[in-house]
Amino acid sequence: MPSVDLYISVDVEADGPIPGPYSMLSVAFAVAGSFDGIDYQPADVGEDVFYRELQPISDQYDPEALAVSGLDRDRLKREGADPADAMNAAGDWIRSIRRRRRPVLVGYPLIFDWMFTQWYFERFAVRGSPFGFSAGLDMKTMYAVKANTTVTASTKSRMPAQLLSSLPHSHHALDDAVEQADMFNRLWAWTPRRQAPAGPE
Repeated sequence: MPSVDLYISVDVEADGPIPGPYSMLSVAFAVAGSFDGIDYQPADVGEDVFYRELQPISDQYDPEALAVSGLDRDRLKREGADPADAMNAAGDWIRSIRRRRRPVLVGYPLIFDWMFTQWYFERFAVRGSPFGFSAGLDMKTMYAVKANTTVTASTKSRMPAQLLSSLPHSHHALDDAVEQADMFNRLWAWTPRRQAPAGPE
């Protein structure tokens, strides 16, 4: 097992809440950094990236989810990548950059993007998921633990300004994956101020 983690930010645009009945329409990965258990090395975010738009896998979709993505299902039926081609290419790209490091998927929050990417990797990629079944780190949980707050309160609107990226969050998967990679690096380096315990009366 590699002793170094390679953190890869993910963003997915989909036309519904779950994979299978609904489709992942685009997916992007962006390298955030690596950690050997002692030193964290942030990457030059936006340098190592992967992006694909995919053909829908069903005729079912949620109009509100589709509107958020800004993608045209009819165009993707004609021009999108075959899901098997897209996921095989994504897996090959991740394995090509790992260099003895273990790929770990990160997102804010991770659960939605993990669900779609994991399902698509296992359903369509010949070699399955390069992340295995457990190599994921949820940034929302990471913030909640560092900030000593609840997951419910771990929203971007309540985060310190220094944790928020100046890069665009446009609901284009590549933009958002890169923005999250920058946010991950900020969150990793962040040490919140703790209030000193009250002294004796």
